[in-house]
Amino acid sequence: MRASLASALVAGPLAGLLAWATPARAASEFQSRCENSIGTTVARLEVADHGWSVDNSRSYRSLTAMKGQAAGFVLGLTRTESRIVIGLEGKLLQDLRSGYECVAPVVKVKLSYVPIVLYVGSEFAPGSCAYEEILSHEMRHLKVYLDHLPKVETVVRAALDRRFIAKPLYAPSGQARALLQVEMDQRWMPFIKHEMARVEALQAVIDSPQEYARLSKVCKGEVQFQLRRQRQ
Repeated sequence: MRASLASALVAGPLAGLLAWATPARAASEFQSRCENSIGTTVARLEVADHGWSVDNSRSYRSLTAMKGQAAGFVLGLTRTESRIVIGLEGKLLQDLRSGYECVAPVVKVKLSYVPIVLYVGSEFAPGSCAYEEILSHEMRHLKVYLDHLPKVETVVRAALDRRFIAKPLYAPSGQARALLQVEMDQRWMPFIKHEMARVEALQAVIDSPQEYARLSKVCKGEVQFQLRRQRQ
């Protein structure tokens, strides 16, 4: 949608509150000056990969506590957190005659996970059958995280491109930057968090009761043997 002086700066709940209220000629002149001198609105999206590692130093009891389960046991665990950083830059031009201003924001969004850690209970020695089975399970979780981030990137990039077309945005003088920040905080941050959080439903499918039952019986009872040994 082409930006115009009669449009609001912020979509959603704030839309319609910032209507242009000066003679059409003045509006047209200011719009022409903005579009010829201030530059264009830009939205940039970056996805960062901070890597992953395997940790074999914690006991299954420690992993169970980390996951927060009230019952049962956790042989392995994959942990990370999503990170979303939104920055705003850009030029601004004010029109004293009309009391309005235009801004060509540069919106920068960075998505990442903190380094992903795959934990395998310390009761299971690297190279053992049980260790490899548990690590294989955690690698499935890792793959889901790594596959999900590009999907979020595609969705967010398309939404940013729809919103921030290559035209300046307009608002009453002194309000443009504040309103842009409100839009980032109230619209974009919740939207991106929601898209990032979709991964948790996919992770829950991997941790089915059937999969836990399977892991407890792999390697000719090695897992059950080690757990009984730790309880003695």
